[in-house]
Amino acid sequence: MAAVCVTLVLWASAFVAIRHLGTDFGPGPLSLGRLLVGALALGVVALGRGVPRPTGRQWVSLVTIGVLWFGVYNIALNEGERRVDAGTAAMLIQVSPVLIAVLAAIFLSERFTPQLALGLTLAFSGVAVIGLAGSPDGDRDVVGVALCLLAAVVYAVSLVLQKPLVASLPAVHVTWLACSVGAVACLPFAGGLVTEVGDAPASSVAWLVYLGVFPTAIAFTTYAFALRHMSASSLGVTTYIVPVLTIVMSLVFLDEVPPGAAYVGGALALVGVAVARRTARPRPIPPG
Repeated sequence: MAAVCVTLVLWASAFVAIRHLGTDFGPGPLSLGRLLVGALALGVVALGRGVPRPTGRQWVSLVTIGVLWFGVYNIALNEGERRVDAGTAAMLIQVSPVLIAVLAAIFLSERFTPQLALGLTLAFSGVAVIGLAGSPDGDRDVVGVALCLLAAVVYAVSLVLQKPLVASLPAVHVTWLACSVGAVACLPFAGGLVTEVGDAPASSVAWLVYLGVFPTAIAFTTYAFALRHMSASSLGVTTYIVPVLTIVMSLVFLDEVPPGAAYVGGALALVGVAVARRTARPRPIPPG
């Protein structure tokens, strides 16, 4: 559980760091820089434990996770946070536990319950409220909301794909290989990264390195390790606390908070997730 707590704090800080770096790095170069640092840091540890030998089928899952979770997720979230604040982005990502539960029911043989259907409805109603909140520039907000939702979808798909992998491969090897695939997928942004690193202040470059080492290399590895010992849907629920941590950090470091209506939408979305993950209690057996 301690590993999960560390992951959540680091991921909350990532939302704030991404928002802060939005003025110095484009979404693609920021993703590539973060993944290159993460792959390098992970490679040192992973190769020290031997060379991984995934099967062909495992490689398919690894490449899919690398492209989706490490590539598409990062680019979509980076661009989304140029349009919505960090706290709002973190709340939108929290629809992913419901999506994880749906996918787990389909692909991992977990039950699809009435609570899950109701929770799904509530969660996406909350997302709609968040999408309508914010500045008068509604189109811009809607695009940001859509990008954050895209990030939530690929996160959910990737977590379900990762579950069988960590059952047979070390978590650090799974994370390193997927992160490396994501970095390769983002290589078209290499020219922009070189230019922007040269133009960015040293503090922003340091934040980029922080993103690569801590929220990427460390947090993704500890999350993969936890996934080996928990069900995908149960682990997804642990991210409830991330929006709260993100909002507090945003207030302290960025002096910004989500629009008032976004809190209502976020609360509704989290209630939906809680309802979706609620386990029905067995009915008592009458005496005799």
